[in-house]
Parts: sequence; C-alpha cells; structure tokens
Amino acid sequence: MKTFVFDIGETLVRDDRYWGSWADWLGPPRHTLSALVGAVTAQGLDNSEALKLVRPGIDIPAEYAAREAAGRGEHLDESDLYEDVRPALTRLQALGMRVVVAGNQTARAGELLRTLDLPADIVATSEEWGCAKPSAEFFARVLDASGAPARDTVYVGDHPANDTFPAAEAGLRTAHLRRGPWGHLWANDRRVREEADWVVESLVELAAIVEE
Repeated sequence: MKTFVFDIGETLVRDDRYWGSWADWLGPPRHTLSALVGAVTAQGLDNSEALKLVRPGIDIPAEYAAREAAGRGEHLDESDLYEDVRPALTRLQALGMRVVVAGNQTARAGELLRTLDLPADIVATSEEWGCAKPSAEFFARVLDASGAPARDTVYVGDHPANDTFPAAEAGLRTAHLRRGPWGHLWANDRRVREEADWVVESLVELAAIVEE
C-alpha cells in the first residue's frame, strides 16, 4: 500500500452535531430526526430524505443558506473528531503512507476540516470536486489525489453503498469501518465481508495492515 483515503462522516467525524443542528433548526426532537436518518438509510435512500420527512417540500439548499445566514450553519472542531483519528493518521504517515481525506461533504466542511490541521496530505470534499460518491468520477478523483495505482490505494469508510462497493469496483482496496449507524448496520453483511479487503473496529488497526 502507498495511500490511504478516508471518508469523512462517521469515519473521521461524528455526525451528532450535524444532525442535531438540523433538528434544532427544523423543530423535531433530535432523537426523531436521528431515527428517521437511520430509517431512510436502511431503505437505501440518501440520508437527506429524512429532512423531507420532517418538512415535506423542503428546499434543502435554501434552508442550508438560511442557516448559514442566521449564524447556525455548519461547524466542526476538535471535539467532532473520533479519538483515534489523529493517532491513526499520524502513524500511517510515519510509515510512509500518503494520507488523503475525501468524502461527500460541502465545501464549507472542507474549509473547516482544513483548519483542524489534520495529519493528511490532501483534504477535499465532493462539493469542491463537483462530483459525489458513489460515482465513478468521484473515485477517479480519489485516484488522482492518491498518486498511486488503484491496487496500492486503500479507501476507508463506513458505508457499503457509498464507500466499500464503488471503491472496490474502481479497483481500490477497501477497509470497512464498523463505526456509526451504517458501519454497524452492515459490518456483518455477507457482501461486505466478501468484497471488503478488511473490516476494522478502529482506525488504529490500519497500521497493522501496512506492517503485515
């Protein structure tokens, strides 16, 4: 392996604040929106469909802009990172690995992540690239950022449909992370077990893959 590429939401960053802030903005209890996110995801729908269940007909980009204008927009800080993120990424770089962060997020999220000065060579988001997972175009951009052949690049993520399966189809090696709702929901799925090169409980396990 030469490069490790990381998904963002529920791989590096907790989504608690993101969905909690949407619940506070739209009005339902946080638990209600959280449960709806899980429900639509289990149905194979995009998690943004949960917002449409809370407020039918919602214009999500317009609401996003309204939140930003009201000073209640996206926010990320050190407390949103999972505890293993800095140790794991630092260790991979020490082992000579290139570290890339690339996931389905807004340009604003990309800006906020870069202010955290993560141990990563590149931090990019789908909005910045103009393409999103699970498209082949997104994973072509991942390989451009990797600077290594597909078989020397490992994509790490929690969501089979957005991470594991399309990355494998693009020829990358994959590590499914048992973390967050989607990571736990599908960690023991037969297809995930067959297609993922590794299923890990923590990012710190990735160093052992390099050292094998």
